Amino acid sequence: MHSLFLQEAAQGGIASFLPLIAIVAVMYFFFIRPQMKKQKEENKFRAALEKGMKVVTTSGIHGKILEVDEKTVLLECENCRLRFERAAISKDMTSGVNPAVAKK
Repeated sequence: MHSLFLQEAAQGGIASFLPLIAIVAVMYFFFIRPQMKKQKEENKFRAALEKGMKVVTTSGIHGKILEVDEKTVLLECENCRLRFERAAISKDMTSGVNPAVAKK
């Protein structure tokens, strides 16, 4: 009885791992890879921020860039100036308000 079980296990060794390999491949191509691509585009957008651009932060604050530092951005809102981290500027929300940014 045991020898029959061992023979079946040896024959189906690789075949039993195929569904697991397929699931990992699907997860990579449908979840991980697109997320990495989106993150790369966000980083590229944030690196290209320049003075005078109209942007929207991740919290929904609209403003015009007055000054760009290495890690921060100074925004002018209606009657105030606010300093934000570059990571707080949203590419998706900015492209909704400023279509020229979406083309870059």
